[in-house]
Amino acid sequence: MQIPLTDPQYEFVTAEEQFPAMVAGFGSGKTHAAVVRAMTKKLQYPRQNVAYYLPTYDLVTTIGFPRFYDQLEEMGLKFSPNKNDKMIHVKDAGTIIFRTMDNPERIIGYEVADSLVDELDTLPIDKARDAWNKIISRNRQKKPDGSLNTVGVATTPEGFRFVYERWQRNPAPGYRIIKASTMSNVRNLPDGYIQSLRDSYPSNLLAAYLDGEFVNLVAGSVYPEFDRKLNETYEQIRPGEALHVGMDFNVGKMAAVVHVLREDSPRAVIEYCGVLDTPTMSALLKARHPGHPIIVYPDASGQSRKSNNASESDLSILRANSFSVRVNPTNPRVKDRVLSVNGVIHKAGARRYLVNPDTCPQLVEGLEKQAYDKTGEPDKTSGLDHVVDAAGYFIAYRYPIVQRIALVQPLRL
Repeated sequence: MQIPLTDPQYEFVTAEEQFPAMVAGFGSGKTHAAVVRAMTKKLQYPRQNVAYYLPTYDLVTTIGFPRFYDQLEEMGLKFSPNKNDKMIHVKDAGTIIFRTMDNPERIIGYEVADSLVDELDTLPIDKARDAWNKIISRNRQKKPDGSLNTVGVATTPEGFRFVYERWQRNPAPGYRIIKASTMSNVRNLPDGYIQSLRDSYPSNLLAAYLDGEFVNLVAGSVYPEFDRKLNETYEQIRPGEALHVGMDFNVGKMAAVVHVLREDSPRAVIEYCGVLDTPTMSALLKARHPGHPIIVYPDASGQSRKSNNASESDLSILRANSFSVRVNPTNPRVKDRVLSVNGVIHKAGARRYLVNPDTCPQLVEGLEKQAYDKTGEPDKTSGLDHVVDAAGYFIAYRYPIVQRIALVQPLRL
């Protein structure tokens, strides 16, 4: 029989990769696509079992079973449900096993050939990672044609959680993302549904829940206009050109971001993170970039004596390595530094600050993810701050926020 599908649904249902993920907005039909993919795999290998995972048992009852009942009836297949064991036995086509992810330790005691996972990203990242590892360990029934066991995921993106980490940030072979917006399924939605979403959610949530994009869902993103695609570059260092290095001092966690200038617009082209101390960072820069003038824009606190050699300040170490050091007497206010960075990320329709995601992955992640903490300061508990601060010192020095100062004098008549 023919089952009508949208383009993203069809891509997901027919995806040949081992771990396809349909990352989709509300109302995009991702659950329908997951059910159809499950039935496709079930009929393709009738002697093997399929597992279908949902976050909780009440969702198995209210979503899983009803959706499969409808699809099985539409396909004209006879079946018998076993609600106690959370299974559906399909006549002449094996069993569909339902399990939940709220307690990953319970994902044991059975084997399947293929699996589908619904709303994986709604779980906390550690629990989702644990559940995923348990799920793929259950996929070990051998198929008669020798093809790979697959696990498909259908989920709404919930910020930078597990799906972002596994499928977009560090994808391994066999991991494929299929994006689906709510608009892709508009023919199956009631009138006014999309407008109701637009009226109910702010822009960052709309990007996730309408367009299926990974965005910072934490209230108060520090760099809200940064976009890994719109602020992307693959430019590299040219022979002999000057390198502008923003640097953050933290013993054991030193960070530096190397920039080049293209018509006075900064391009972040290399990052160095987790370096031990200033002497080590200095030696690293000299070894990696011989023949380049190096201008360092450091944390002003480096004027204090706190490197490995207590008799030298961090700035004097940099100067001793023949680096040109440009630093203000004190650091700019954090607010002003953030404003400077946001000003080059996106201002008046222009995106001057571009970042190479291949060579500066932690900087990209920090600009995407860093949020304000409960005191209104950029969060420093996630470890994302060091590399972002390093880039920020360069930008705040080179592209400062110019504040107008009004001088008030009495008028004598």
